[in-house]
Amino acid sequence: MDIRLTLEEAVKNHASDIFIIAGKALSYKTNGCLVSMGEKLLPPDTESLIRQIYDLASRDICLLEKNLDDDFSFSLASMGRFRVNTFMQRGSMAAVLKVVLFQLPDPSVLRIPKQVIDLYEKTKGFILVTGPTGSGKSTTLACLIDKINKTRESHIITLEDPLEFLHKHDKSIVSQREVYMDTPSYERGLRAALREAPNVILLGEMRDLETISIALSAAETGQLVFSTLHTLGAANTVDRIVDVFPANQQRQVRIQLSMVLQAVISQQLIPSTKGTLVPAFEIMLCNNAIRNMIRESKVHQIDSTIYSSAEAGMVSMDSSIYNLYSEGLITAENAVAHSMNPDAMKKKLGLKSEPVIP
Repeated sequence: MDIRLTLEEAVKNHASDIFIIAGKALSYKTNGCLVSMGEKLLPPDTESLIRQIYDLASRDICLLEKNLDDDFSFSLASMGRFRVNTFMQRGSMAAVLKVVLFQLPDPSVLRIPKQVIDLYEKTKGFILVTGPTGSGKSTTLACLIDKINKTRESHIITLEDPLEFLHKHDKSIVSQREVYMDTPSYERGLRAALREAPNVILLGEMRDLETISIALSAAETGQLVFSTLHTLGAANTVDRIVDVFPANQQRQVRIQLSMVLQAVISQQLIPSTKGTLVPAFEIMLCNNAIRNMIRESKVHQIDSTIYSSAEAGMVSMDSSIYNLYSEGLITAENAVAHSMNPDAMKKKLGLKSEPVIP
């Protein structure tokens, strides 16, 4: 099997992820559904395909054989970029490839709200895009970086693992660094970025206390910092950041975060009635009330503030989901399944709640 032809077919069929795992046919995911290609793969088949991938990426397969898993990315002309994770499972080689098209996405086509894209106008502070794996966080951030790149003269530095969307220099200069290839770690790359005259820093992921601490300091000293967390909901996000720090530092971190945080965008993808996926967004824009809640450790009040601040551009997750249902884009079942408060959503949709069994 020629891996290049296989990747080309998957991309033509709008694949988001490609799976090469022994015991299953080579498969790809499109609009949340798995599609099989060909016959069941045996361990020698997966090894052959994965060796071809390493050849295409000009990468030494010894890294997989030594570490038992490996992360990297590569590009194929006129096709796209592929973010690759290879690993061993049941003693055989396996791989999952995430497909990233060369062309940057159009926010309006992706239904990213205007108030999210308008965050490109911020010139300093901390903006977080959160949600589960595969919810489109990287895509939303790529749209924001692209908007800045096209509209103002800045030095944008991105730190990613691995690189996904490639940005061409426009009005801004865009320096894109891949962790483990261009810098040994997020922490090292972020420290170096502060000495590289940045105006905007995109940190692909905040993995530990040290990285979060440096990112907060960068936002505090006047840079605009974007990053992600695998949390869902602004309140959970604030708690996650604060809880990373030792108890004796948490009061200071709350104060620091309340000063620099500009917005928390939480998103998730929901199966639509058209067989595709549509995004739902929670949008928290920091105002004085929310800053006080963060500072005074009253984070549990944030959800109600978001819900009652629609006129300020804020949107609760359940309001976003209900709007998708009202437009006929998702079913009632999916609205309930993805809501933050299923019982309240059922009531709003006029569905009966299941009786509690004693």
